[in-house]
Amino acid sequence: MLDFNQPSAIVVLMFLDRLRFILAQPKTSVQLCVLGIVAGSSAALLIILFRLAIEHLQLLYLQQVDDFTTMPAFERLFLPFAGVVLILLFAYASGFKHYRTGIPYVIHRLKHSYGYIPLRSTLNQFFGGVLALASGFSVGREGPSVHLGAAASGFIGRWLKLPYNSTRILVGCGIAAGISASFNTPFAAVIFVMEVVLREYRIHLFVPVMLAAACGSVLTRVVFGEASELAFLRFVSLPQWYYLYLVLFGIGLGALATLFNRQLMFLIRATRPLSMVTRLLLAALLTSIVGYMLPQAMGSGVSAIQFVIEQPENLMLLSAILAAKFLLTIGALGLGVPGGVIGPVFGMGALAGTLLLVPLTLWMPQSQDYVSSFALLGIAGLLTAVLHAPLAALSAVMELSFSPEVILPAMLVIVPAYVTSTQLFKNRSIFLQQLEFQKLSYRNSSVQAHLQKTGVLAMMNPAFRLLHNANEQQLLAQLNKYPDHAIIHRREKDDEVEYLYIQYDVSLSTNEETPTRSFPMPAIASQATLAEAYNALQAKRDGAVYIYGKDESDVLGVLTWNQLRNEIMLEQY
Repeated sequence: MLDFNQPSAIVVLMFLDRLRFILAQPKTSVQLCVLGIVAGSSAALLIILFRLAIEHLQLLYLQQVDDFTTMPAFERLFLPFAGVVLILLFAYASGFKHYRTGIPYVIHRLKHSYGYIPLRSTLNQFFGGVLALASGFSVGREGPSVHLGAAASGFIGRWLKLPYNSTRILVGCGIAAGISASFNTPFAAVIFVMEVVLREYRIHLFVPVMLAAACGSVLTRVVFGEASELAFLRFVSLPQWYYLYLVLFGIGLGALATLFNRQLMFLIRATRPLSMVTRLLLAALLTSIVGYMLPQAMGSGVSAIQFVIEQPENLMLLSAILAAKFLLTIGALGLGVPGGVIGPVFGMGALAGTLLLVPLTLWMPQSQDYVSSFALLGIAGLLTAVLHAPLAALSAVMELSFSPEVILPAMLVIVPAYVTSTQLFKNRSIFLQQLEFQKLSYRNSSVQAHLQKTGVLAMMNPAFRLLHNANEQQLLAQLNKYPDHAIIHRREKDDEVEYLYIQYDVSLSTNEETPTRSFPMPAIASQATLAEAYNALQAKRDGAVYIYGKDESDVLGVLTWNQLRNEIMLEQY
């Protein structure tokens, strides 16, 4: 046990105090970068464990990971039910009543709790995600990866009692590392965090998030090898006169994404009155029946993409797999199976891209050589329109194909897919629609968003005078003697303690009996941001809060309303 009277313990405490002061400031620092690496590595190791658990379970009954065609048809009938039973057993053992997990939930927690993820939710996400993916449900592992990455990195911030603004950044680092470790696409992971999760681009966020994503990719390659699961997708350069068709191609993908989002939300709303047990059993029944007939549609989407590359000429079967994948994904996610949407969207995008190549192959048989290219472009267009994340989709296909030549054709698909989805069909991001349905807030005012970026330690005035049960003359004497200090009056009465902020009375009223004014001072923890101080003072728009350390009697400094007002005005101008 650490003895805080020992010199080594005192040095550690002094280092942590200094670290917290540095991290409270909204700027890049060596300390923040180091913590980003630690957070990213922790998240990546948890995601690697998650992936290994899925693979080891699947290889007990599959010849190849995520390939359910190698499993006897009779066994596929019962596999989803076995998975649901185990998911429910673990949920009830942990007292978990409903699944609020995955990317939408993390976005909500990041906006309103600085990324704090409850332990029980994290455990259910880990085991529920492993069982769902091992049981053949059409869900992706990126949802659990984001959730687990946020939980692992957020734990570091809470354990070290870091300012909430820096904990929020560490959670972003964990998410980037989680996605990078899941798909081996570090650049796409960074863009996804900025575009979908944090929804802002700031240089002091970019640097630690990039380092965390790099750590996630490095650790993944150490365990799983250099190549990604979709390394077989290669982009073959298209003739330039194909570019006009790519615009129509993107429009078709935008329409398909709108249909997917609307049907998914329709099922979520329609099955809301049902219990979690009923919904998961219905998802198992659907997966069992469809998976019995078309096992290529089961799983995260990798097997569907492999089938596209191996048998692109089998159009009837490709169409059937796309319809089945569409149905199974909506059924699984809409009925509450723990998992993500991105993996299945990859599979559906590759299938849709290959099928949308058919009109060209009827006219020019040599177009069959571009199956892999159109599969990649299908992924880009559908991912853009479903998530409303065009930059993340563009960077993902670029990394998956290892080819910068995909950028221009992908842009010609992404833009019409996005515009068609948003403007023509009024479609919105599936994550935001899920958040609104669950009544989970994901927006902050511009003032709140700005103030959340700075910790109170960075702006508080550490120069103060603390007086105990002083009279009026003593307070006035302190104001006169220490004009640059904040004067705090600690008043004890009837076993109650009250902290007051003392200042000169500069009002024009002549009826005041004393030349000083006092304001009750709310207590704000040293981990808080300026947003919490603003919330405490905005009702009166005057006065000050005091910042405390170990407990509310450990005063560290003072933060006034005028300081907050000036900070807001600087941001606006």
